[in-house]
Amino acid sequence: MTEHAVRPADARPSSPDRGRGPSPWSAERLHPLTRYQIADRLPELCALYAATCGVRAWQEDRLSHDFRQRLTADIRRPGFGLVVAENTSITACAYGFPLRAGMFEIREIVVPLRVRQLSPQREWNLARRLQKRLLVDHGHTTGITLVPRADVWTVEALRSWGWRDAPGTPYGTPLWPPQHVLLLSV
Repeated sequence: MTEHAVRPADARPSSPDRGRGPSPWSAERLHPLTRYQIADRLPELCALYAATCGVRAWQEDRLSHDFRQRLTADIRRPGFGLVVAENTSITACAYGFPLRAGMFEIREIVVPLRVRQLSPQREWNLARRLQKRLLVDHGHTTGITLVPRADVWTVEALRSWGWRDAPGTPYGTPLWPPQHVLLLSV
């Protein structure tokens, strides 16, 4: 009779391609924050934003301040939601709010550089998980975001996470000329 090794139910299978980047087995835990929790953790969220922008240290204060201004203005909107990813500290976040057109605007997706570069097409990518959780938690199936046309790098990252260009007007001119309008369906 052959003996079979029994693996505990919570044991993770070993991955043959362990060195290829993040995997669903090492993913951060996602959960929403209430408005009071956001207020308590605002310095941590602002520091995360500044750290993920890839700028010099002297520019981080300005970026952190600008993010704080946008977040505190948007938090007052009805239906506002923020989802964070964390293991021992906050590693990523996304926030947005519902629009009148039945869509949900995802205003910001703040993720580390590794998330933008490694496996962006995979369903377990952290940015994809954040945006999907934000939409599903608020009962929406379509997200919308606006990105300045000059920010080609962000547009390409969003497209790799499943966003697509919104159709233009029937006459071929975009509704928001200085902005890329991107849609996401869950």
